[in-house]
Amino acid sequence: MKKLDRDYWNERYRLADTGWDIGSASPPLTAYIDQLTDKNIRILIPGCGNGYEVEYLLKAGFKQITVIDIAPDLTEALRKRFQKWEGKELQIRTGNFFELNGAFDLILEQTFFCALDPSLRPDYVSKMASLLSVDGKLVGVLFNRSFEGGPPFGGSKEEYETLFKKEFSRRIMEPCYNSITPRLGAELFIQVQK
Repeated sequence: MKKLDRDYWNERYRLADTGWDIGSASPPLTAYIDQLTDKNIRILIPGCGNGYEVEYLLKAGFKQITVIDIAPDLTEALRKRFQKWEGKELQIRTGNFFELNGAFDLILEQTFFCALDPSLRPDYVSKMASLLSVDGKLVGVLFNRSFEGGPPFGGSKEEYETLFKKEFSRRIMEPCYNSITPRLGAELFIQVQK
């Protein structure tokens, strides 16, 4: 098994070996974001990657966005790209998601879960629950298919239902109707609430 640490992810971004990167914000997430009316909710994007959802949120007027990624070259690039927002509407953190502290009303999931070693999935669920405020939501997209090797690591709706039911009482998991063409039929939209 590869060691999926800071050096591994930094090298992947340095070499632009980012096959998961679709080059824009994910349509299922933008459709969800477009329904949000409170621009002051505290939003977290873990494993934020190239920050397409970040840009979408900023342009839509959201005021309290925090992102974290383990790859320092990536977060440095984000600081340059989003310098007019950083420290105001946007907080950029470099580090391990599992060491993050804070309280968020909404956590957006886009290819972070599938990048983690599957053995960390119970820890992911617990950490998400601990970071969410009362009535906070985890919303995003998970792969509904398997992969050889990895990352990415896939899964199924049944697996996710079992995984999330310990910490989240209200769960929606349904096939995405608006995935990009290469991912049609392979993504689940999730919305889980503490």
